[in-house]
Amino acid sequence: MTVKRVGILTAGGLAPCLSSAIGALIETYSERAPEVEIIFYRSGYKGLLLGDSFLATPTIRENASVLHEHGGSPIGNSRVKLTNVADCIKRGLVNEGDDPLQVAAERLQSDRVDVLHTIGGDDTNTTAADLAAYLAKHDYALTVVGLPKTIDNDVIPIKQSLGAWTAAEEGAEFFQNMVSEHNANPRMLIVHEVMGRNCGWLTAATAVAYRKKLDGLNFLPEVGLSRERREIHGVYVPEMHFDLAVEADRLRSVMDEHDCVNLFISEGAGVDTIIEELESRGETVPRDAFGHYKLDAVNPGKWFANQFGKMLSAEKTLVQKSGYYSRAAAANQQDIDLIAKCAVKAVECALAGIGGVIGHDEDQNDELRAIEFDRIKGGKPFDIETSWFTELLSDIGQPKGRAVETQHA
Repeated sequence: MTVKRVGILTAGGLAPCLSSAIGALIETYSERAPEVEIIFYRSGYKGLLLGDSFLATPTIRENASVLHEHGGSPIGNSRVKLTNVADCIKRGLVNEGDDPLQVAAERLQSDRVDVLHTIGGDDTNTTAADLAAYLAKHDYALTVVGLPKTIDNDVIPIKQSLGAWTAAEEGAEFFQNMVSEHNANPRMLIVHEVMGRNCGWLTAATAVAYRKKLDGLNFLPEVGLSRERREIHGVYVPEMHFDLAVEADRLRSVMDEHDCVNLFISEGAGVDTIIEELESRGETVPRDAFGHYKLDAVNPGKWFANQFGKMLSAEKTLVQKSGYYSRAAAANQQDIDLIAKCAVKAVECALAGIGGVIGHDEDQNDELRAIEFDRIKGGKPFDIETSWFTELLSDIGQPKGRAVETQHA
């Protein structure tokens, strides 16, 4: 297979890897196959459907390293599912009677694209899988090679998704400032809501990163500046079942002693319970194009704050969400190194005509390879028995609780 032109798009929510991943792909092609043209589709699959694109100029290629300095995606994102025909028509992306997969395939063909690089999470890459299957079925000579982006780190069977390490570090930085609000009011309850619809990895990793920051600080308890008041007192993730009343008793003791309680909560923790409560009151919880409940409508952080606030006799509760702050950051060095390795493999596979999602395959001894699209799934659960998480709970005096009996797929 001769590759003359490749397309690049980013899709889904932001993560601290998109800009850097684009830069790494440009750099790798410029080094290994400088003759290959690069075309960018603006705003993900939306741009692909509408034909909104532009070519990489010599200036872009010469200055690709600049992209490592920035967060977000310079070429733009959107949430579009190519198999959700009604949604594509409603949004004006295709005409009535059109098949979005066919429209996308024909656009790629008219743009003379040989390889399409999709940078996104499980929704982006399952959509890429749908597109790849359509292309194969209808004999389009085109390879789709994805890169795994998600701060939740919950893509099966990928060991580490791009951007997740940075998001944890940034979430810790965010809370290092927010926690100072504990002395703005007596009996203060602070709830730090961390992104993670089905997976608690990011919440747990953010908590560990934050406590490492605490380890590097000096304190002066005699003037009220104690580690205990800046400590994390509870961590709650979707994979964990706990008794709310029992936890409230434990946390009330913390509140009585230190005049504050600080909690880390995954945005997906307790969602089923909250949705059941909302629907029992006759409320309809909206869903997105992929069928996911919109978490801003569910608002788990507020729910937990209301529940614990009453039980702890909190005088004031403060709910803060670090998600948008964390996911829009530029990649840290750890992620940049991972992105570079994945970009090299992505280009290698693209030039060889091998499709799939690039990542360390947990089912094949963590080999970095193009993982088959039909094996890519979202909702990989966080193992709450992993040693660094159980050590975290032990350090903050929280019972482990038990794992939920069923996991999200």
